[in-house]
Amino acid sequence: QVQLVESGGGLVQPGGSLRLSCAASGSIFSFYAMGWYRQVPGIQRELVARISRGGNTDYGDSVKGRFTISRDNVNNTVYLYMNNLKPEDTAVYYCNAKPTPVVAYWGQGTQVTVSS
Repeated sequence: QVQLVESGGGLVQPGGSLRLSCAASGSIFSFYAMGWYRQVPGIQRELVARISRGGNTDYGDSVKGRFTISRDNVNNTVYLYMNNLKPEDTAVYYCNAKPTPVVAYWGQGTQVTVSS
């Protein structure tokens, strides 16, 4: 069992920046992938960004060029750097860990609100 704890969410004005962190309870060095997803009420959870064991990254179309994902295998933490935030980025952001392609763990989520 892997425990994931997200932090860094909050209220930010449009055009602002936030950094989300996801701390894992154990080593993520060998994990197949780590990622961030987001969800708003009534809408299916969507991919924001993911990073593979080898460091390859993949982003949702709406965040490309604005968000950056990175993983720190020494501190077992995954980060999501969010720049030029827009009101439509408002959502609960969830950390996802995949030790293998068919096993997934989720964090409890952190709220991000973009509003003036």
